[in-house]
Amino acid sequence: MPSSQPLQNKVIWITGASSGIGEALAIRLAELGASLVLSARRKTELQRVQQHLSEPDRHLCLPLDICDYPSQQTALEQIINHYGKLEWLINNAGISQRSLVMETSNDTDRRLMEVDYFAQVALSRTVLPQLLQQQGQLVFISSVAGLVGTQYRGSYSAAKAAIHLWANSVRAELYEQGIRVAVVFPGFVRTEVSINALTGDGSALGQMDDAQANAMTANEFAAQTIKALLKGKNYIVVGGRKERFGALLARLAPELMYKVVRRSRVR
Repeated sequence: MPSSQPLQNKVIWITGASSGIGEALAIRLAELGASLVLSARRKTELQRVQQHLSEPDRHLCLPLDICDYPSQQTALEQIINHYGKLEWLINNAGISQRSLVMETSNDTDRRLMEVDYFAQVALSRTVLPQLLQQQGQLVFISSVAGLVGTQYRGSYSAAKAAIHLWANSVRAELYEQGIRVAVVFPGFVRTEVSINALTGDGSALGQMDDAQANAMTANEFAAQTIKALLKGKNYIVVGGRKERFGALLARLAPELMYKVVRRSRVR
C-alpha cells in the first residue's frame, strides 16, 4: 500500500511562500511529510503560514528577497546547516502585470523580468549543485500566459515563457545526472496576484480581476499540481476549461490561437 506521506523527510524549498499558491503548496506538501523551507520577504506572514502547517517545528522560515543575489547563497548555506541537504526547489515567487504594451515603462519591464526570470535562474543555478547530490527536482511556477501571450500581460508573458524554455534547457542538460525539472502553468487561481500586479508605471493595480475572483482556489491548484509532480509529470497545465483549451490550442494551432486571443477580453 502506498505511503500516506510519500514525501517523508524530503527537504523542499518554496519561494513566495507567504500567501496564495505558495502557502497552499506548503500546506499540502507538509501533509505529505515534507520538511519545508518557507521563503518570501514578509517574515511575519511566513511565520503565520508555518503555524498552519502540520508539525510546525519541522519547518524553517527563511525570509528572502530573491532579487538580492548574495542573500541567495547565504540562504542556501542556512538550509544545509539546518537540514544537511536540499532535494526540491519550487520557484514560485513572482509578480504579475496589468498594463498595455504601449503604456508600460522600461523600468516596469525590467522589474518583471528581474523577478520572474533572472532571479529565479540565479537561485536555481545556486542550488543545482545540492540538487545534483540528491538527484533532486526543480519546479517552476510559470503561467498559461507564458504559453499564450495576452493583452495587458506582455512582459509578464515574456518572462514566464522565458523561464519555461530555460527550464527545458536544464532538463535536457542534466537529465542524465538525475535532475528532474517540472514547469507548472497555472490558469486563473483565486489569489491576490492581480491586486499586486504592476501597472505601466510600476505601481500595484490594487484590485482583483473578475476572472481571478471566480477562479479555482489555491488549495485546488496545489492538490492538482502536487498530484502531477508525484506522478513524474514535467509539463503541467492547471486551470479551468478555457485555460486548458487555450494552452492546447497554442501548441496545436497557434495561428488560430492568435485570432482567439485578439477577440478575447482578458482584463
